Amino acid sequence: MGQSARKGTGILVRDDTALLAGQPEIAVGLRRSAQARRLNLRVSGLDGRVTLTMPRSLPLAEALAFLREKESWLRAAITRVPEQRSIRPGHDILLRGRLLRLTESPGTRRITESAEALLVPPDPDGLRTATRVAAYLRTAAQADLLPAVDHYASVLGHSVRAISLRDTRSRWGSCTADGRLMFSWRLIMAPPDVLRYVAAHEVAHLRHMDHSRAFWGCVRGLMPDYATHRDWLRAHGATLHGYCFSARPAAENG
Repeated sequence: MGQSARKGTGILVRDDTALLAGQPEIAVGLRRSAQARRLNLRVSGLDGRVTLTMPRSLPLAEALAFLREKESWLRAAITRVPEQRSIRPGHDILLRGRLLRLTESPGTRRITESAEALLVPPDPDGLRTATRVAAYLRTAAQADLLPAVDHYASVLGHSVRAISLRDTRSRWGSCTADGRLMFSWRLIMAPPDVLRYVAAHEVAHLRHMDHSRAFWGCVRGLMPDYATHRDWLRAHGATLHGYCFSARPAAENG
């Protein structure tokens, strides 16, 4: 979208981002959509990311004026977003439902677990711990998800074509018609039965590509107490998404 100088709206546009002046300054992602019929301003409840979706033909000046009009609502909405948790020694992290302290272990080059801590290699610059921990969690998630998926697929008599792991924001898992399953690796932070519930949920989609009564009956057949684990994820999912695995927390960037 190019770059625009500050106008009467007090907003600077750089590429696809509008910077709303104030304390703090707010970065708003600008998105043109052929399907949009009106302006839509959204604040992610997971990480506080702000997006303004606009019809393709709408003048940018109108979108910026709308953004300024909604500033009070926007700032209030941002304050309700859970605080992002940084990944650094001395902080805690969830792993398989347990809260572990991230602890530097001199002389080590690999992450290891103890009863109460996740031991990480020294990181003098504070730039590698987050990415190391993310990689460790992804590997752990794969180790737990693969046997869970194999078990439930075997019970149903279905085969899985492929399994992939991603850091998704809108869903914990998905299933395609040709048997490809996808999971969020952040599930490894949840209690093990919650991870297994999502595995059972997605495997059940191999038989029912919907959320019909028959589908939920299939999930119940695989995991009779699934509702307890589904409710845990609904209540605590935002906590799992609240961990920030970038090299530096968003508040410290810039």
